[in-house]
Amino acid sequence: MQIRLNTDESVTGSEGLAHHAEDLVRKTLDHFAGQITRVEVHLSDVNGARVGERDKRCMMEARVAGLQPIAVSEQADSVHQALDGAAHKLRRSLESVLGKLADRKRHPTPTHEDS
Repeated sequence: MQIRLNTDESVTGSEGLAHHAEDLVRKTLDHFAGQITRVEVHLSDVNGARVGERDKRCMMEARVAGLQPIAVSEQADSVHQALDGAAHKLRRSLESVLGKLADRKRHPTPTHEDS
């Protein structure tokens, strides 16, 4: 699973932040590591230079082989909170999407030919 961190001009993309984001994504999405090819992490400051509550945004997009990208976002007071919230939202979305696919494989919908 490849992880890419992108930041806008108002969020400093330090090496420490990159390691934190990668560790968090790997730990949170470890269960799906074999199915995910890439995770894009985008960090931004919604208000730019202005100070405000819940102005840090994290958007994560997972690329799963054979599926459309799955994207989530989270806004919080800090970059770390936004990262954590987005990672957990992405895990829940992946559980839902991949769980539904697994159910369809176990219980295929009967066709008219099966009747």
